[in-house]
Amino acid sequence: MDFGIIGAGVIGQALAGHLVAAGHRVVLSNSRGPDTLGDTVARLGPSATAGTVVQAAAADMVFLAVRWQDIPAALADVPSWDGRILVDTTNQIAGPAPGDRVDLGSDTGSEFVARHAPGARVIKAFNTLYARYIAPDPRHAEGRQLLFYAGDDADAKTAFHVLADEIGFAPVDAGPLRDGGRLMQVGGGPLSALHALKQD
Repeated sequence: MDFGIIGAGVIGQALAGHLVAAGHRVVLSNSRGPDTLGDTVARLGPSATAGTVVQAAAADMVFLAVRWQDIPAALADVPSWDGRILVDTTNQIAGPAPGDRVDLGSDTGSEFVARHAPGARVIKAFNTLYARYIAPDPRHAEGRQLLFYAGDDADAKTAFHVLADEIGFAPVDAGPLRDGGRLMQVGGGPLSALHALKQD
């Protein structure tokens, strides 16, 4: 599979690093254009290239790693998802303080994302982990970093599970997008900020 990443901040670069280390090709994108990512992709190596958001979104599996308030704009130019997998790593937080959480009513964050990416098979993942647990090698002497994920499409979930395991995480299926998303959601979800290791 080819992979795309929308958002080149700390999370996006960390995911790109894991994918490249596993031998995959990655297209990294941001809102400022590929010309601003030269140093980043050079550091990642020849398997990483810079592209537009549309080019990144053309990959088989795409990771969304932008700020919450940037989601609509980040996805607006993608004409069609055609069943491609979109991994939503975001949290509905509009600022640094706990009170900056965005109230979506009965919706989960990934349901909001899915509405902005019609035709995508959305997987929720990585949002329960602080960046400092995502960036380094998730394999430790004591075990592998647990990675919770949720989604509604069985094949997409299987593809994501295989990938997460390949790059070193211990993936755990948290259920469908709505129910699992609630468990993983910042501000009350019991899996949010749960950092634990699985012994192999």
